[in-house]
Amino acid sequence: YGGGPGMLMKPEPLFKAVEAIKHTEDAKIILLSPQGKLFNQDMAVRLSLSEHLIMICGRYKGVDERVRQYLVTDEISIGDYVLSGGEIPALVLIDAICRLIPGVLGNYESAQDDSFSSGILDCPHYTRPAEYNGMRVPEVLLNGNHAEIKKWERQQALKITLQRRPDLLKLELLSEEDLEFLKSLGYV
Repeated sequence: YGGGPGMLMKPEPLFKAVEAIKHTEDAKIILLSPQGKLFNQDMAVRLSLSEHLIMICGRYKGVDERVRQYLVTDEISIGDYVLSGGEIPALVLIDAICRLIPGVLGNYESAQDDSFSSGILDCPHYTRPAEYNGMRVPEVLLNGNHAEIKKWERQQALKITLQRRPDLLKLELLSEEDLEFLKSLGYV
């Protein structure tokens, strides 16, 4: 109704599909849409605790507004751009959410140290050999002092965040040691 270009998905098939697979009253019914809240790590963590997720992937111009108003519990966007459909954003959500469920990754702690998990970007990582084409792994990572390694990793994560995503640095969440390090880099 109202004219204009673009095709919409009808409400009847979407309502019927959700009714057929919805097993709990507290199921989250997510519409992937450019108008949704911007997806982030905190959302992924929250959704990973949900028992039942249903994702609706719009196509073309989207879905009938009644789906959004009366069926959807959450509307999520993966960025400020438009794709032809919600299938790829749904895959992004599935991957980001599932890796936070214990048992999905080989080592659950791996997901706990990723970028955004502590509010900042992750530090650099290295593997064997210790030297490749004249490029060496930082010496601190080879000395076996776990306290020094942990401090170096935190400082590198702060440095990378400052360089690439300073918008993520929330001073009230940083330790005194973090603030001192950032001050040495000319920040704060």
